[in-house]
Amino acid sequence: MNLFEELANNPGITKALPEAITDTLLMVGVSGFFTVLVGLPLGIFLHTSAPGGLRPMPVTNRILSDIIVNITRSIPFAILMVILIPFSRIVTGSSIGPLAACVPLSIGTIPFFARLVETSLRDVAGGKIDAALVMGSTRMQVIRKVLMPEALPGLVAALTTTLVTLVGYSAMAGIIGGGGLGRLAYNYGVQRFDTAVMVVTIVIIVAIVQIIQLAGDFAARRVDHRSAAGTTRRRRPARTGAGAAAPAAPAGTPDAEPAAGDSRTRV
Repeated sequence: MNLFEELANNPGITKALPEAITDTLLMVGVSGFFTVLVGLPLGIFLHTSAPGGLRPMPVTNRILSDIIVNITRSIPFAILMVILIPFSRIVTGSSIGPLAACVPLSIGTIPFFARLVETSLRDVAGGKIDAALVMGSTRMQVIRKVLMPEALPGLVAALTTTLVTLVGYSAMAGIIGGGGLGRLAYNYGVQRFDTAVMVVTIVIIVAIVQIIQLAGDFAARRVDHRSAAGTTRRRRPARTGAGAAAPAAPAGTPDAEPAAGDSRTRV
């Protein structure tokens, strides 16, 4: 029996694998949606409320940044998921399954994404913001028409990094009862010593990560107006033919001939 026949007759591949892939994509998709929905405004607020921002709020910014965001990011995800089991049961009605795992996945990645958003907005040149304010733009107009468009490539890259992180977190969630590829790898690959299922699971996780990364890099290049402007500029080709002027030789070289009308003569 060859490898393909062994995989075709393996119930972990034929029956459990399609459901595990669906659960993983569900967890990543739902958690990614709520991460962007909450993390993007949170990151914008962290940037604008910082000292020197559009609307400085030092006390509120310190509470959100140093207490809520930093403490949540410092808790390991496995511990965070166990702590949030009662809250997941309240929100989804269950403490196991992919939907229940979306609660700790979202809470664990929202501060991470918000910090990436804040970093991307911080890279926007301050001169553009000052110019928009001088022209009479409101704070919301500056955010919508200056900060967001200028930071869009960085925001796309931040979302890509967050989705890749969610894939890894979803595998950890599967071990604790979240389902997906993590649970499949643990139940079959670890407990049943099924090496084939373990290898196939790892290959699929790597493939998902690669697809997300390639799509994110492509989208970041598409929305980057600076790189797009740089690639569209082309050097004007030099004219060739009888009507083209020959390049002038440097004045200090022996081969330099006096131009027409030049009273100087060669010695």
